[in-house]
Amino acid sequence: MANLCPPLSAGEDTFELHSLQLELEAVEKQIQELLVRQTELRERRAALESSRVSIQHDTNTLTTSTPCASLPRSRAPWTRSSQMSFTPAPGHHGPWVQQQRKTRARPRPRTSPPPPPPVFEISTRNRFAPLRETERDAVIVGDSIVRYVRATLAKGKVHTHCFPGARVLDVSAQIPAILKDGESVGAIVLHAGVNDTRLRQTEVLKRDFSSLIETVRSTSPATRIIVSGPLPTYRRGHERLFRADGLHPSRVGAELLSDNISRTLRSI
Repeated sequence: MANLCPPLSAGEDTFELHSLQLELEAVEKQIQELLVRQTELRERRAALESSRVSIQHDTNTLTTSTPCASLPRSRAPWTRSSQMSFTPAPGHHGPWVQQQRKTRARPRPRTSPPPPPPVFEISTRNRFAPLRETERDAVIVGDSIVRYVRATLAKGKVHTHCFPGARVLDVSAQIPAILKDGESVGAIVLHAGVNDTRLRQTEVLKRDFSSLIETVRSTSPATRIIVSGPLPTYRRGHERLFRADGLHPSRVGAELLSDNISRTLRSI
């Protein structure tokens, strides 16, 4: 069976799982960093608020200073030869000491409240989401060989369209009507050619198959194309796979063909 859409390998599933695990670990690390940053900002805010309360308390408890009393000046006349003399106040002994005037401490400038902590947006979008497209229906189109083919999908339905005696171009003519709602068809299985091989025109058959595939692509570009068949001819030892005519598959042969198509559809 020729498959134009190769299935995903198990290695890609493992790679996807590993990538998801790495992304989850990165998100958890960012959350831990944000929690640490939040704790630091809260401690800083508490320290600033405590400092502001201390400044207000100091401002309210400051005392006013008492001005110094000026000494009375002597009224004696001033002469050039007279000398300046200082009379100490009663009870004062020792040199004069200039009293320092107490000054009121300037209040510290009030600081504005700390800015709110930055908000970090953590994207939870799964960047591998495009790889998991919504399951859609599939169709099987062919000649009488697919009459009893019943394929299945994990999600969605598989519809079989059988045209007995149809050649490749006959199947191509039915594609527009079958894929009229192409968005709901995820994949199409083309099984034809058994009625063309009798003519023994290989080049004509290849050209007709190319025309069939192009018709599907132009009708529904998003639909995946799978080419199945023609089946191998009757061989001795495989009698149970064919009917008495040696051309059409028996019940066992139809079940085997259905199983092969089902596995291919589930793998894409």
